[in-house]
Amino acid sequence: MKLKKLHFLLGLSICSIEATGQPKITSEAVSGYLEEIKRATFDNRNVWDMDLYAPILFVDPATRNLFANEQDSTNSLKMESGVFRGVLPDNINIANTSMRWSGKNWAMILLPLSNNRFDRVNLLAHELFHRAQPKLGFESLNTDNVHLDKRDGRIYLRLELEALRKALESSSKREIKRHMLNALCFRKVRYLTYPGSNSTENLLELNEGLAEYTGLKFSGRNNDQMIPHLLNSLREFHKNKTYVRSFAYQTVPIYGYLTSRYVDYFWNKEIDMNSDLAYYFMSAFEIATPPNLKIYTSGILSEYNGERITMEEKQREQDNLKLVKDLVAKFVTGSHFEIAFEKMNVSFNPSNLIPLENYGTVYPTLRITDNWGILTVAEGALLSKSWDRVTVTLPTESKARVITGQGWTLELKSDDYVVLKDENSDNYRLVKK
Repeated sequence: MKLKKLHFLLGLSICSIEATGQPKITSEAVSGYLEEIKRATFDNRNVWDMDLYAPILFVDPATRNLFANEQDSTNSLKMESGVFRGVLPDNINIANTSMRWSGKNWAMILLPLSNNRFDRVNLLAHELFHRAQPKLGFESLNTDNVHLDKRDGRIYLRLELEALRKALESSSKREIKRHMLNALCFRKVRYLTYPGSNSTENLLELNEGLAEYTGLKFSGRNNDQMIPHLLNSLREFHKNKTYVRSFAYQTVPIYGYLTSRYVDYFWNKEIDMNSDLAYYFMSAFEIATPPNLKIYTSGILSEYNGERITMEEKQREQDNLKLVKDLVAKFVTGSHFEIAFEKMNVSFNPSNLIPLENYGTVYPTLRITDNWGILTVAEGALLSKSWDRVTVTLPTESKARVITGQGWTLELKSDDYVVLKDENSDNYRLVKK
């Protein structure tokens, strides 16, 4: 056993340095990552009553080199030091995600991975949960929560997270329950302020929240390590420019950890696509919200830095109004270039989105593949609310099948598509011949 463990640790440390000065990812290192996650999924198979270990692709975004634990269906990968190696085709977007490629469903993981073993296993287990979602009875639904970019939506989310932080820092179950009550009261006020938000938030929490909770459970952290990790995750979360798609990575892991520790270790097995997670956590801790929530929550604001949070969010709202106005002029009312989707696949950063009310959402960075080719965005693009098209700034240069504009590049797959100008509006569109 000691010899095996020593070999495993050495395997993780083997790497060479490329000319760029960056560590080169090796098959030996990936083999070590696979051994870690294979052990973690087996040891935690009772969490979901199944072993989540499955086909995994590790991809280096800089080179598109891939490492896999299984051969693809076309036998195009080559075995090296216990893993399969190859190159990911350009038409496949790279992200931490679950995806279908070459006849198999994979969990895709971006390289390089963290030097922290707990973080590595956490990430891999998160994506393996996504791959297993259909078998576990969960749909993969990522809903936008535009209200969490509004002043009151952000205020009541931050207050909820402050209450959860205090729950994590409390030593008695009585105090934990009190802070959880207050957290859920802030959440209830948010729901009352924005009708329908309970449904959209719940769908994202059933998707990304449960995935992150799974990563947390599989990570191998003990109770002494778990709370510092969750508190640090909260601190990092508040650095995000927007919360519309990232909040679930905090809420469900914290509620879930406290529930598993003090109420039911395997509470997650009682959850399905029809579950209301907020209601479930209230019931688990036997919490009942008071009748007049507005009066009750106004009386506890000071305990959770309510004055500071409110002041910061009022200032952000003022700053954001100008930003949104500028983006509407850039992508909606001003001249622009629209590209309709046919069979779209997209990768993006969920932590920096900017909702534009009825127009859609601006994504600062994007990579979209479709029948027409590949669109790479580095300085912002507007995805329509119905997700049927993307809007970028006007094209400035065209060479062969490569069209560029400010902060974006469109690589057309064939001559079947052409960029046309609408003389009535001065807007451009991508049209199939």
